[in-house]
Amino acid sequence: MSKTSTESVNTTAAAPLSAVKDTATIFNPAAPTIVQAQSQADASQTDTKQPYHHKANHNQNRSVAQSSDVTTANATATMPVSAAPKIGFVSLGCPKALVDSERIITELSRDGYQVASDYDGADLVVVNTCGFIESAVQESLDAIGEAISKNGKVIVTGCLGKEADKIREMHPAVLAVTGAHAYDEVITAVAQHVPKPNRSQDANYDPKIDLINEAGIKLTPSHYAYLKISEGCNHRCTFCIIPSLRGDLVSRPIDNVMNEALALKKAGVKELLIISQDTSAYGLDLKYKTSFWNGIPLKSKFYDLCQALNDLGIWVRLHYVYPYPHVDKVVELMGEKKLLPYLDIPFQHASHRILKAMKRPAHSENTLARIKAWRDICPDIVIRSTFVVGFPGETEEDFQCLLDWLVEARLDRVGAFTYSEVEGAVANDLPDHVPEDVKQSRYERLMALQQDISAQKLQEKVGKTLTVLVDEIDSDENIAICRSYADAPEIDGHVYVDDINAQVKVGQFLTVTIDDASEYDLFASYQG
Repeated sequence: MSKTSTESVNTTAAAPLSAVKDTATIFNPAAPTIVQAQSQADASQTDTKQPYHHKANHNQNRSVAQSSDVTTANATATMPVSAAPKIGFVSLGCPKALVDSERIITELSRDGYQVASDYDGADLVVVNTCGFIESAVQESLDAIGEAISKNGKVIVTGCLGKEADKIREMHPAVLAVTGAHAYDEVITAVAQHVPKPNRSQDANYDPKIDLINEAGIKLTPSHYAYLKISEGCNHRCTFCIIPSLRGDLVSRPIDNVMNEALALKKAGVKELLIISQDTSAYGLDLKYKTSFWNGIPLKSKFYDLCQALNDLGIWVRLHYVYPYPHVDKVVELMGEKKLLPYLDIPFQHASHRILKAMKRPAHSENTLARIKAWRDICPDIVIRSTFVVGFPGETEEDFQCLLDWLVEARLDRVGAFTYSEVEGAVANDLPDHVPEDVKQSRYERLMALQQDISAQKLQEKVGKTLTVLVDEIDSDENIAICRSYADAPEIDGHVYVDDINAQVKVGQFLTVTIDDASEYDLFASYQG
């Protein structure tokens, strides 16, 4: 088996996302993305020391066809086959946006609509947009234009919806524009332009649609799901406009979160990926209010939520965690084998001066000490992070500070962005912007360094036994494409398991022996 990394070059740094057509960076559970396929082809012709790496962001884009494919696969028994109106769905951006799309599709399905598999078969198309960085804005505008040209009836929602005037100026044909997590507004707009089906007059109406379970319809494979525990953010990082798009922190009460988590488990989900804008701040806005779930009093608090989720007996993976002191107690749970020992923490930089200019809530020496303490508590802990290079005012000394920090921190998974201006971000007005060629050079130097660190850390796993979760089966090669506790879907590496038997299925846990490693992936054998 080839050991060339399957990770793609960071498209934010290398090229605008809009360069890939047909709603680029789309995901298909059975095949590599367009960008991954290109990077594999590139990697086969280049030295493996090129800076291929884990994706810096968590794009979870879904095209119209993919939204239909996954909803059909995951909810066949609950969706009617009738002449009901069909809604196409294009979902762009991060997992939080994907969860918004899932909720809208679930509500539309409960109202009797079906999900269209292509533009031609759709009575209307909803485009859930991303507005986080300029390349994502352009990708969203391109996707809106594609939907208008191929269908004509388009409703726009999501983060870019805050820029309604910009959208309408470029695409005056859109029927309606709403902001992020505006579920009811989207449902109302759809019904206004494509009336709800009249069930009493629909001879083909299938009453099973009323049985859509509490977990709702998911756009992920059936064995894992994203669970959003809060919306918005209280931080005011100068490079970010998320608070202006999604507001301040608003946490879901813990009983509400646990009801959804339990429903997902009952639906067959083996792994929950906990997401928000600031996961470790969960419950702060609720003043850690106590609710009752299954007769048990639980506080809406990060630690209490982690304890309760652990009791479900499935994998629980934490994303978007800030390195606050109270995270130490959650790491203790990981050390006791009660949560996946995995933390996704956006450190962003290491230079004091740059962190201050970014208005980040932590200092580099504090985070190094905290990482050391976490590894003392839980030696198996895996830490992934993202960094911004070329931030306004970043000097070579600042950048070298970041490289030195990475050498000392020895993080497991790292992605990076080159800084790009985002309309409305405070950092745009900072002095001493870094030239593009310098940004790119620093980005490549950082990723080359991290590639070596990643290769060293993965070599340490050779000979060990790991539990992995099967994501895909390559029947032609007789290989299972899996993930360990160290690998989040679509952003981290894989464990490729050779010579599997016919009993191995997607969504199954396997115990495997690691035989070899590359810069980002592991290669294993399974005895059955």
